[in-house]
Amino acid sequence: MISFDIVILGSGLAGLASALKLAPHRRVAVVTKKNMPDGASNWAQGGIAAVVDAFDTHESHIEDTMIAGAYLSDSDVTRLVVEGGAQGIEWLIHQGVNFTKDKNTSSGLHLTMEGGHSFRRIIHADDATGRAVQTTLEERVRAHPNITILENHVGIDLITEKDPTSNKMQCCGIYVLDSDKDLVIAIQAPTVILATGGAGKTYLYTTNPDTSTGDGIAIGWRAGCSVSNMEFIQFHPTCLYHPEAKSFLITEAVRGEGGLLLLPNGHRFMPDHDARAELAPRDIVARSIDAEMKKHGVDCVYLDISHKGAAFIQEHFPNIYNRCLELGIDASKEPIPVVPAAHYTCGGINTSIEGLTDINGLYAIGETAHTGLHGANRLASNSLLECLVFSEQATKHILAQEQMALETVKEWDESRVTNSDEEVIIAHNWDELRRFMWNYVGIVRTTKRLERASRRLQLLQEEIRDYYSNFKVTRDLLELRNLVAVSELIVRCALQRKESRGLHFSTDYPELGITALNTTCQPKT
Repeated sequence: MISFDIVILGSGLAGLASALKLAPHRRVAVVTKKNMPDGASNWAQGGIAAVVDAFDTHESHIEDTMIAGAYLSDSDVTRLVVEGGAQGIEWLIHQGVNFTKDKNTSSGLHLTMEGGHSFRRIIHADDATGRAVQTTLEERVRAHPNITILENHVGIDLITEKDPTSNKMQCCGIYVLDSDKDLVIAIQAPTVILATGGAGKTYLYTTNPDTSTGDGIAIGWRAGCSVSNMEFIQFHPTCLYHPEAKSFLITEAVRGEGGLLLLPNGHRFMPDHDARAELAPRDIVARSIDAEMKKHGVDCVYLDISHKGAAFIQEHFPNIYNRCLELGIDASKEPIPVVPAAHYTCGGINTSIEGLTDINGLYAIGETAHTGLHGANRLASNSLLECLVFSEQATKHILAQEQMALETVKEWDESRVTNSDEEVIIAHNWDELRRFMWNYVGIVRTTKRLERASRRLQLLQEEIRDYYSNFKVTRDLLELRNLVAVSELIVRCALQRKESRGLHFSTDYPELGITALNTTCQPKT
């Protein structure tokens, strides 16, 4: 057993920003299941939405967020995040993040446009913003004497006990698997932050890295946290369609800078679906592409930015241009083949405006959390913004609390389990899960398909419970266990929603409901 004041599960922007803000005052452990840069934040291309220039307003950004979220976004949370944007950008610049400059703006930063925004307000570092942010913060985290980094450590379950004063559960730490040593460690800590990102690997096609298996959401749910709006899975409209691409994202900013969506015959189809055409919110663009692919029986559509010329493309999108070129696609001369893919989990663990969950001492930040910001559909580039603002909110709340003294927690007991000789079951179940979630719980849904998915999930859960009870844990088993738990939450929330709103579209309930309400799953007591 080891102990810290605070354990942060996850090493994306939410986790690293929290670690750097807390470390001057507390002993912090950052636990990440692979290496530090392997999370989704590192993959973020477009940038961070924030009001930093004189022509823009908070009210406009708030309204854009509410419209994209189909008016399910919490207005107080939305205002908090939008108004905290400039401070978050200043903090990143102070850390050393080198954003792309533009001397013609009042902020001195180059601002780009993305779908759903009324103004240019996307601060970016070329077309690899996430990498620039992650690289800078990782360097600072590694150098900080009060931060311990545990790479290749996978979260298993929280350690909790009943707090007699509040009658709520109190977080006491977390069990983690050291993958290198094949050893489970008990980490004692009165404060745990879940910042593990989303659950894109629930689906067969995703823009997310392999680490996005919904770990934090599942761990919080099993410990007793309520979860909301898991049906709202954002499918990014433009994932590169190529057998060697491995879910390479073509950023929203390509359309913001004039990219056009075309059918194989060259027809520009987005004006047929929405007056905003390519700049419509992601849910509309993704559904439009899905409808056109099914209507014409094609495997992909095409995103054409070639009319901007080679110099423009290489300056604004150097990483995309080079990656496409490696695959034999010259974006300056031909359109890029694209398809929708699961991209962002808008729901998650319910939190307060301070990032606190239903369990004392347990916080959730970033894509793991349901703060109320994203509503039924996340506005482009609001994700990294949310990480910044809520890392600040959680830090303030944590440091305002009196530090608790904890009893020694129990070590992990694996005296009654053995090594598995049936690893093929995990691989088979993982593949089956992702395929039926894509087919039954995808961009367009029906009640019958959701019910079919629910039945398959029940069988999978029974198999995994039996497997988990009898064999030593592995990273693959833990990830599958979490993916099935998150998939069940997605289906349960989807079955609750008797309307089509934002990212959830049901052919059985195609109309928008009169009142915008959250769907919530309460834990079993």
